[in-house]
Parts: sequence; C-alpha cells; structure tokens
Amino acid sequence: MHVALESPDQPDVRQLIDELDAYQDTLYPPECRHVLDLAGLLQPQVRFVVVRDALGAAVACGAVVLQADHAEIKRLYVAPRWRRRGAAKAVLLRLEHEARAAGCHRVCLETGPLQVAALNFYDRLGYVRRGPFGLYREDPMSIFMEKRLPR
Repeated sequence: MHVALESPDQPDVRQLIDELDAYQDTLYPPECRHVLDLAGLLQPQVRFVVVRDALGAAVACGAVVLQADHAEIKRLYVAPRWRRRGAAKAVLLRLEHEARAAGCHRVCLETGPLQVAALNFYDRLGYVRRGPFGLYREDPMSIFMEKRLPR
C-alpha cells in the first residue's frame, strides 16, 4: 500500500469519488449531503491523499481542508474490496499529519448517522462528537466530530 498526496483530478481517483457519491445517494437526500466537488478539492488550501495498491490502482482517498482555526476531513472513501485492510486509517493519519504540518491543532468532520462503520472507525481513532462547526447547522442527518492534534 502506497499513501501519497496526489491530485483528485485523475480518472481512477475520480472513479473513487463517483463511487462515494453513488453510495451516499442511497443513504441521504441531496440537501443533507455536504460534499466538496472536484473544483473544491483542487483549491490550494486542500490536501488530497490517495492510497494505491501494489499495481498502482487507486483504492482509497480523502481530503483535508485547511482553515484558520481547524482542518476539516472530507471525501474519505475506501473501495469495498480494500476495507478492513488499513487503507482508511492510512488516509486519515496522513490527513492529520498534513493538518498538523499546516499548524492546525484540531480536525473536524461531518458524517451521517447511517454510516455506522464510519462512526465506529472515527471513535476508535480518537474523534469525539461535538456540535456543528464552521458553516454547518444542526441537522438530524449530520453527526459532527473532532479530534485535538498534539502540538
């Protein structure tokens, strides 16, 4: 498994993003989905991480948006055949590293209540539930979490 900063604008990476969108379309109505589109992922304050297998295929991805007082995890996704093999943890740890390197000491995220495996994953890695942050508002289809990063 190879983990690196890459552009999200690559065909195999865009396929992962499309798979994530298709999955979330089955769970939540459009007004409850707070996604960052490709143009947003290409902004200078965004770091995008890709995990590739031994053959170079993209199997997982995620982004961190660097802001003045925190960083936000977005678009974390692992292809089904690669789940439970450490890819999600590798992405998240790299995103946390990028946030820390940029001077952020708090990482936040928004996910949905129907994604139980994701909620359990974030719990295991030290994320705790909190109220809305940034421009988010209370929504029964949103769960907000954060983790303090060591200085």
